[in-house]
Amino acid sequence: MKKVLGVLVTLLLLITLAACGGSEDEDTSGDNGGEGTESDGPTEVTAWAWDPNFNIRALELAEEAYDGETELDLEIIENAQDDIVQRLNTGLSSGTTQGMPNIVLIEDYRAQSFLQSYPEAFYPLTDYINPDDFASYKVEATSFDGENYGLPFDSGVTGLYVRTDYLEEAGYTVEDVTDITWSEYIEIGKDVKEATGYNMITMDPNDFGLVRMMLQSAGSWYFEEDGSTPNLEGNPALREAFEVHKAMMEADIVRLHSDWSQFVGGFNSGDVASVPTGNWITPSVKAEESQAGNWAVVPQPRLEVDGGTTASNLGGSSWYVLNTDGKEAAAEFLANTFGSNEEFYTTLVEEIGALGTYTPGTQGEAFEAGDEFFDGQSIIQDFSNWTEEIPPVNYGMHTYAIDDILVVEMQHYLDGRSLDEALSNAQDQAETQLR
Repeated sequence: MKKVLGVLVTLLLLITLAACGGSEDEDTSGDNGGEGTESDGPTEVTAWAWDPNFNIRALELAEEAYDGETELDLEIIENAQDDIVQRLNTGLSSGTTQGMPNIVLIEDYRAQSFLQSYPEAFYPLTDYINPDDFASYKVEATSFDGENYGLPFDSGVTGLYVRTDYLEEAGYTVEDVTDITWSEYIEIGKDVKEATGYNMITMDPNDFGLVRMMLQSAGSWYFEEDGSTPNLEGNPALREAFEVHKAMMEADIVRLHSDWSQFVGGFNSGDVASVPTGNWITPSVKAEESQAGNWAVVPQPRLEVDGGTTASNLGGSSWYVLNTDGKEAAAEFLANTFGSNEEFYTTLVEEIGALGTYTPGTQGEAFEAGDEFFDGQSIIQDFSNWTEEIPPVNYGMHTYAIDDILVVEMQHYLDGRSLDEALSNAQDQAETQLR
C-alpha cells in the first residue's frame, strides 16, 4: 500500500512540474505574436486631475511630448477637486493605496495636509527634478522633511486687471495704478466710482482669497514658519488686510457676489473697474470680446508692512506620485515633461494659456508676444517675471480651516467688533480647533 501511495505522489509531482513548465512556455510565447512578454509591454500609469480644459489637457499634451525610455500607457481620469481630496483621504487613512492613482494633482494649499498626514504614501521626486529650476514659493509648498514630493505645475501669480477706459474717465493712467499701496488703490477707487458710477472691485464675503493674496505678498501666512502654530493675533500683515477690507467696504467701492458666475459677470458686464486675482482669470476676462483694448494688467497693490511687495499667488497646484507599483515610471514621465521640457511649456502657453513655474520654460516668443485684448501688452511675460518675485511661505496643513474662522471674525469686525478682539478670538479658536 505504501509503495502505491509513493508512486501516486511521484506521479502527482511530475504532473505538477510539467504543468508549471507548460505554463512558463505559454508565458514566453503567449498570444502576442512573439513580440515579448506581458512585462515587456507598456507600463500602465493612472493620473487623477480636475478641469478638462486645463489640467487634464495639460496631461494629454504631456503624453504627446513624452520621449522617455520607459514605454507608458497613461490613463487620465477626471475627478472634481473635492472628490479627489475625499477619495485620497478615505483611501490613505485606511492604510492602503489600492484603487489609488500613480499620479495625482493636489492644490498647493492642501499639499502639506497630505504630506504630513501620510508621508509614506508619497514617492519622493528629489532625484528626478532640480528644485532650483522652479519658482521658490512652489518648492516650499511641495516639499516636506527635506524631500521634494511635488513637481510644481501652474502658477497662481496674481495681478491687478484694470479697465483703462474707466481709469481715463476718472483722470488716471495705467502708470497711476502701478506699484501702489492698497490705501492708494482705495482712493483711486473712490474717484473711479464718482466719475463712472462703477465699483472698483467685486468680492465674495465668504471667500478669503484676497486676504491670502495680501498675506503672501508680505511673506506672511496664517501660521508661524513651522506651518502649524497659528499666527493671527500678532500678525501685522493680517491686521492690515482686515483694515483694508473694511476700508473698501466703508468707501463703498465693493460690488458683492456669492458665486463664480456672479464674480465673472461683474467684470464681463462692465460693472467693476478692476479685478485683483490670479492669472488664471485671463480667459474669463477675454471672454467679453467687446471690451478688447480696454484692459491692462499691473502688479497687485502692496501692504504697507515691513516686507510688503506687489507679487503674490492665489491658487495653483502640483503633481504628486503615490508610493505604488509603477511609481518610477510615473516619476520619469513627470520629470521628462513637466520637469525638464522647455518646448512643452511653450505648448502649454499656446494651447491652453497655462503658465508654469519651471523657470527655464518661461522664455521665448510665446511669452513675449503682445496680447491685443490687453492693447498689445505682453501679459504672459509680465506674469512670468512676477512669478519669480513671489515670497515663499509655509501654507501648513489647515489653510481652509483658518479661512472659515476668519470669515466669521471679519463679519464681526465689520459689524463693530474691535480688530484686537476679532483677531484675538480667531487666535483662540484656531489654537483650540487645531490642538
